[in-house]
Amino acid sequence: MKLVIMTKSTFFVEEDKILATLFDEGMDNLHLYKPGSSPLYSERLLTLLPEEYYRKITVHDHFYLKNEYNLAGIHIDNPDEEPPKGYKGHIGRTCNDLSKLKEMKKESNYIFLKNIFDCIEFQDEKSNFTMPQLEEAAKQGLIDKKVYALGGMGLENIRIAKSLGFGGVVICGDLWNQFDIHNQLDFKELIAQFERLRKAIS
Repeated sequence: MKLVIMTKSTFFVEEDKILATLFDEGMDNLHLYKPGSSPLYSERLLTLLPEEYYRKITVHDHFYLKNEYNLAGIHIDNPDEEPPKGYKGHIGRTCNDLSKLKEMKKESNYIFLKNIFDCIEFQDEKSNFTMPQLEEAAKQGLIDKKVYALGGMGLENIRIAKSLGFGGVVICGDLWNQFDIHNQLDFKELIAQFERLRKAIS
């Protein structure tokens, strides 16, 4: 099972130090997700990270960064959006509709199935599915190695995602809630949480 870490949706002062430490600790799949932000901030963050980690980073916006920094790939959040013209390379997509999963898997390397549980960071984003719906999708083979669980994922429900046959989990709020961007400088607890998450998926 893969562990995908998604950045906090906003930029903050200690971010590059925390991300570099997470990479040093074995993070191998980071999604740079900063909706509505200027590409300049993403460029600045990338330049502060060691180049050896660029191939482990996927971008959700400003897709030109993929080639400019030799990143792992691009991720399209809007199910109706087409990949950039002529794009060749790794591509992921987000889906929140079980009936579209089969089709979307054909044209992507992997899919994030969104809102499995209530979102931790964006509290107005609620769960889309009942457990029987997910179990049925798993039984039909819609949920498989190419589909990763996104939305409210944390230590306590990795086990559920595993039992449903998801190929990975996407972690955001469960990790970033371990660090107060306004009042903390010490991010030891965040790193400890990352280690616990890595153990849980193995």
